[in-house]
Amino acid sequence: MTRKVTYMKKRIWASSLLAQFLLFYLLSKMPWAGQATQSFFEWQKPVHQRLFSQFPFSLGDVFYVLLAFALAYLVLKALTPKSRSKALAALLILLNVVYFTYQLFWGLLYFQKPIFSESELREPTEVELKLLATKYLNECIALRSLVSEDSLGVFKLESLKSIEVEIISQQSQLPQIIPEKKATGILLFKPSLYSGVMSYSGILGYYNPFTAEAQYNAKLPSTSLPFTLAHESAHQLGFAREQEANFIGYLLGKNSTNTELLYSTNYFVLRNLLWSLYSVDPKFVEETLELYSEGMRRDAEAAKLFNEKHEGVFDDFFQWTNDLFLKSNQQEGRVTYSYFVHLLVHYEMSLP
Repeated sequence: MTRKVTYMKKRIWASSLLAQFLLFYLLSKMPWAGQATQSFFEWQKPVHQRLFSQFPFSLGDVFYVLLAFALAYLVLKALTPKSRSKALAALLILLNVVYFTYQLFWGLLYFQKPIFSESELREPTEVELKLLATKYLNECIALRSLVSEDSLGVFKLESLKSIEVEIISQQSQLPQIIPEKKATGILLFKPSLYSGVMSYSGILGYYNPFTAEAQYNAKLPSTSLPFTLAHESAHQLGFAREQEANFIGYLLGKNSTNTELLYSTNYFVLRNLLWSLYSVDPKFVEETLELYSEGMRRDAEAAKLFNEKHEGVFDDFFQWTNDLFLKSNQQEGRVTYSYFVHLLVHYEMSLP
């Protein structure tokens, strides 16, 4: 009788998981479902963030480790004939709960209405890209002279907390053309407990949909860290797509009064513009790099050394899995920046 009950449980939970895949796939094709998910996210967002902001450490990291151990344990138990049936049933239950929770709190947000419709966006011209690259180069040079340096002359953050506070403040000051996402005013940035591992994975930060925490790699170079926080903050607002989060992160930093956040943001924008131009006019990119100030050159070299130190198979694996995840959610791959540049140029060229 017990075996029969366990067998029925497995069939029920396997069918439930398959039904969830089908259900959420169908919902992703329905505009009203995206709107409903967005409304639910706005309703639960302050509650979710306030609850997990009470913990001084990254609870999301702990959750993921416990989840990984639970999955590994159940898989190993499933390989043993004596415990296979019960282990498979437990594994299916766990997968059902985790998948449903993920989709409820985050997954369907990837299919919400884009910030700008396809009809609003156009292909940026080479002239526009070069004008913006020159503009942001000059801004970076000016800002670089205002930030602090370490003993090696590399940009060094003075106060990460002041950057976090500034980002939260900027959340409520986004331009009206951006779809309304209510700011909660809750600080929920947390250094990952596994920053060392993240350095080798190529992951700068991530949003945890189960705990609403904005996790970041605390070991990142100072040029990357402030903008990474702004990017993850955009996810906390409810912008799921990676390149849209980059754009919102840019808006959060663009009008900031915090010099460190502003420099990191402009530096990110400049690099993206140069990446976009390299295939069109590599000579222009090389000439622009030659115009970097001495401080910017030291920052670029420090970032290059950081990346080279942490390159390897581990990094390649995470790039591949992240690229696969993005494409499965109708986004561009990890190394493609064109959509962000499209959004940037559209916004910049619409300014008076």
